[in-house]
Amino acid sequence: MERQFSISKGAFYRQVSQCQEKFEALCYSWILLKAIGVIREEDIDVINRLSEQVSVIKNSDVFPEREEQVVTVIQELLKRMSKL
Repeated sequence: MERQFSISKGAFYRQVSQCQEKFEALCYSWILLKAIGVIREEDIDVINRLSEQVSVIKNSDVFPEREEQVVTVIQELLKRMSKL
């Protein structure tokens, strides 16, 4: 069942603006965390591999167990990276 949301143009553009600001803040954080050594090269490699797997999952019929494995690895990586 498909739902439609009614949202004013002003609210839509406000959301877009907020998303852009959050994305910019995320990029600054990523750069700073990498600069101070919190995010290591091997973390970036794992994130790149995971993002490739997510793209494969998105574009194909993948078993739910495989999706769960990828989500679990993402969660574990984020937990490990967040422990300073």
